[in-house]
Amino acid sequence: MCLNASLAGLVGVTAGCDSLDALGAAIVGLVSGIIIVVAVEFLDIKLHIDDPVGAVGVHLGNGVWGTIAVGLLSNPSAPAHLNGFFYTGDATLLGVQLLGIVSILAFTGAAMTLTFYIIKKTVGLRVDPDEEIKGLDSTEHGLPSAYADFLPAVESLDYGYEGAVAVSGDTPVAEAVPVKLVESVDSADSAEGKSSMHKLTKIEIIFKESKLEALKQAMMDIGITGMTVSHVLGCGQQKGRPEYYRGVEVEATLLPKIQLDVVVSKVPVRNVIETAKKVLYTGHIGDGKIFVYNVENVVKVRTGEEGYEALQDVE
Repeated sequence: MCLNASLAGLVGVTAGCDSLDALGAAIVGLVSGIIIVVAVEFLDIKLHIDDPVGAVGVHLGNGVWGTIAVGLLSNPSAPAHLNGFFYTGDATLLGVQLLGIVSILAFTGAAMTLTFYIIKKTVGLRVDPDEEIKGLDSTEHGLPSAYADFLPAVESLDYGYEGAVAVSGDTPVAEAVPVKLVESVDSADSAEGKSSMHKLTKIEIIFKESKLEALKQAMMDIGITGMTVSHVLGCGQQKGRPEYYRGVEVEATLLPKIQLDVVVSKVPVRNVIETAKKVLYTGHIGDGKIFVYNVENVVKVRTGEEGYEALQDVE
């Protein structure tokens, strides 16, 4: 709110920057700081209109106030030599400013209504739910955030049950998050009987960066406490999901991805796969890929334990 109040003061003073003296500018700035608070609370609390950055209060509310202030507080001694009502008692300039405000609001209202009506009937006004959650900074402009102090949007939605995610595409889960079993070759250690009697399996999951925290938490919830996470570049065509940077579509063959590796024995492999698919699936090609490998042996360096025992966290 402090930042918005500062911006409000700047917007309010801008219209009369060459016609106000120091006292007039101080008055405009003080009133602007009050207007931004009142406008934001009125929109949010009374009208329930989402204006997360206070744009209406800053630009509309204080734009109107700053224009009116020119008619009220202009000092004839200032560089513009305008006759403000409070200094000269002449209401001519104030009338001109009010007429300007009414004219601009009328034109803008008519132009906005026509423009948005055309957009609604053609390409549509609203983006899909997946883009709403991630924010247009990322999906439209290819930027993490246009505002450095704002937290990134979360990936999950509260639909009345824990762990819900937005599914906005219609690609089957088998195509969006394919699972591939990678056959292994028997090793010498296995032939000598050094591998554990319990089956050991490595699961490699490649997915979008934005899903890391959700997937990591989901893995921990099913009992997996050991995992390796790497930043990788993925090569492939993202059919149906073009990439954008600052609003311009770009061809990207190497996209930033996350690779998460786990080796399991006690936790069922199918449980890991289904959990990952549930977290990653949004219904679009490129949601992720899962590779399953047979593991010959695991050795815990600190204790020398091998196989099943090496994967346990018992001290």
